[in-house]
Amino acid sequence: MELLFASQNRHKLGEMAALMIPHVIILPADIGIGFEFEETEKTFVGNALGKADHLYNSTGKISLADDSGIVIDALDGAPGVFSARYGTDIFGRPLDAIEKNRYVLDQLKDVPKDKRTARFVCSMALVLDRYRRFVVQETVEGYVAAKPYGEGGFGYDPIFLVGDGNKTMAEMSEREKNTISHRAIAARRMLGIIQQLEQSEVLHVC
Repeated sequence: MELLFASQNRHKLGEMAALMIPHVIILPADIGIGFEFEETEKTFVGNALGKADHLYNSTGKISLADDSGIVIDALDGAPGVFSARYGTDIFGRPLDAIEKNRYVLDQLKDVPKDKRTARFVCSMALVLDRYRRFVVQETVEGYVAAKPYGEGGFGYDPIFLVGDGNKTMAEMSEREKNTISHRAIAARRMLGIIQQLEQSEVLHVC
């Protein structure tokens, strides 16, 4: 099945394409369509479904979207749904990933590890038509590290220690990450939904 992915981010496209095999994932730009969506909802689910709905309404094509971020308990749940634009209101400009990680670590500099609990959250939405919409949400638990580690991944991966271990998401191989990450778990749930739909012949695709 071909799924139109509500994003402009080719890095995320590559990750999603690997997670959603055997389905083909394409961006709106690949079919000559621009895509913009302002994430104004208060939840990951709201943003994911809003993006998928918007893309479906614009194209009439089966649309997939996700919204994800890091939730840090010591920061009262921040950055949360503002993960992609965290710190913009403070610094008056968008921060790159390194700057956002530094900003988080500065706020947690006096917080001991047992109080640095956090989780990555991923909501994923699939819109087949106006009346058939499916949403899953998954998490991976961990801690915020004292400093960045690793060269892989993107975003907050270098400062997120997975589970109770001493390895950040950025220190993991792509294969490891695509096994345990919040997006990987959500993708497996979504693949299960699609498989059920195909097997019951509710979803008719070529």
